Amino acid sequence: MEQLKNKIDNKDHAKVMKSIRQHEFGGPEVLIYEDAPIPELNSGEVRVRVHAIGVNPPDWYLRDGYKMLPPEWQPKVPFPIILGTDISGIIDAVANDVKEFSIGDEVYSMVRFPSYGPSQAYAEYVNVPVSEIALKPKNIDHLHAAAAPMSLLTAWQFMIEVGHDEQNPLQPNKHEPVSLEGKTVLINGAGGGVGHFAVQLAKWKGAKVIAVASGKQEVLLRELGADEFIDYTKFSAEDIVHDIDLVIDSVGGAESGRFLRTLKPGGALFPIFPLGFSGAEEAEKLGVTVSATQVRSNGTQLKKLASLLDQGIIRVVIDSSFPLANARLAHQRAAKGHIQGKIVLTVS
Repeated sequence: MEQLKNKIDNKDHAKVMKSIRQHEFGGPEVLIYEDAPIPELNSGEVRVRVHAIGVNPPDWYLRDGYKMLPPEWQPKVPFPIILGTDISGIIDAVANDVKEFSIGDEVYSMVRFPSYGPSQAYAEYVNVPVSEIALKPKNIDHLHAAAAPMSLLTAWQFMIEVGHDEQNPLQPNKHEPVSLEGKTVLINGAGGGVGHFAVQLAKWKGAKVIAVASGKQEVLLRELGADEFIDYTKFSAEDIVHDIDLVIDSVGGAESGRFLRTLKPGGALFPIFPLGFSGAEEAEKLGVTVSATQVRSNGTQLKKLASLLDQGIIRVVIDSSFPLANARLAHQRAAKGHIQGKIVLTVS
């Protein structure tokens, strides 16, 4: 009888994983480290044993209930939910119809963004549709691979290749990247997650890069390829630069309009976070384009990016890392701002 009980206990235990779940909206204190059921594998999916998890702004936006959005846009969440999108790990199960990947493959992904639900990244296991996954770059570890997907895909889809047809509801026109070769590109928030990748992509494509960040970021950003650097704590970029071809404002928001005056006629401003932008009329008068898109999961693009990461063309910078159980501390670190690169959670 005791042996039978042990078998049952072990079987039940095998269906449970550790995760970070939340049962209500709020600050970091709502993130609870607890058991959750291992998600059942659906057709077209693989299950990944997670080794590391990238932390991104949508994580704390959703944790807080997307309070910055109009009420009609705020998500109706089926609690409890698991946050997160970016993972790196090893496949431990594949659906019967999956031929592209095998058990034991090391992979990375941005999972199901912009949706959310019970099978997301802040957990020991996550199911991933095969269309959203790619083999992990061989020359970087899981920590750095997990830090890449959302931020690097964002920079890529804004600057190089959109890769989807989902319309940004805040603008009437489809987002179109612009040619970068021989252009002058200013990148605001250049030391952050999206920003440090944008610097490298612009440089790779042959642009002259002006990086805007705090003074402590200068050495790193020049190493990543910035030709010029502006310390925003001492100077306002819009007061000292002009005739720019493209501004990538990785901070975005209501203040993005201040960069319009830096652009030459025919130039473009891409605010990564376009909510609150109110300079459309001024942009039209100046003859410049303002455009944004929303990043979407894309395994094909991650495969391309893995090659750039493997070759060292793109480097991933880690700000800090925390065990999964301490996800609250990671969110508290994010709230302090001035992040250099990415914050990552580790799974033992």
